[in-house]
Amino acid sequence: MSKKQIERWSPFVLLAAIIALWQAVVTLFDIAEFIFPAPLAIAQAMAEFAGPIAQAAWKTFWVTMVGFGLSIVVGVMLGFLVGSSRLAYAAVYPLLVAFNAVPKAAIVPILIVWFGIGVGPGILTAFLISFFPITVNMATGLATLEPELEDVLRVLGAKRWDVLIKVGLPRSMPYFYGSLKIAITLAFVGTVLAEMTAGDSGIGYLMLSAGSQQRMALAFAGLVVIGAMAMIMYELFSYIEKHTTGWAHRGTQGD
Repeated sequence: MSKKQIERWSPFVLLAAIIALWQAVVTLFDIAEFIFPAPLAIAQAMAEFAGPIAQAAWKTFWVTMVGFGLSIVVGVMLGFLVGSSRLAYAAVYPLLVAFNAVPKAAIVPILIVWFGIGVGPGILTAFLISFFPITVNMATGLATLEPELEDVLRVLGAKRWDVLIKVGLPRSMPYFYGSLKIAITLAFVGTVLAEMTAGDSGIGYLMLSAGSQQRMALAFAGLVVIGAMAMIMYELFSYIEKHTTGWAHRGTQGD
């Protein structure tokens, strides 16, 4: 087996080992299902409640994607503004850091007052929690453009806008894709957080209902579904990144 094949299968092998150990610990110590369910109990809950779980997962997924889409638009535009101007960087960046430090769980009750119960708080929470890494990475990609390179391009007749669009943006793409992989996982966290606080459907609402009824296997099934959706989107962005910005990464060619 080659090195690449080992790397490709290593996450699955590790996951299988963790599940086997988990099942063994629960069985050996006879832990009650309503405290800590075994993987087999979680699988049974997923099969028994496949319909409701699928409906809740779809609701959570599209709400997350809407919020995530907004974060891409706002994050790219704001990141371009911050990264293209030293004055904007100095003025805006500290405020972004301060806003990002505010716990998003504290914002959800305010969103409930403004937008009521439903998808509104979920979309906005997903947006608010995920736009920051996109903004920061885009700004970093543009702000780290070498002054010497910019000077050379200016001497050759390039304007500031040309440097940013034709050189700065392409060089920022590895930062951008890296931020997407972080932001999509945060977006799912934001959606579930809002659903558990202000939702009437979705995985977060399902987990909250299951927990209140001590159906921990169903609650853990919701966690598994959220993790699977986030992992799939992460791998999708990794695939796109590898095939569009492979030139920027070491070890993308050869074993």
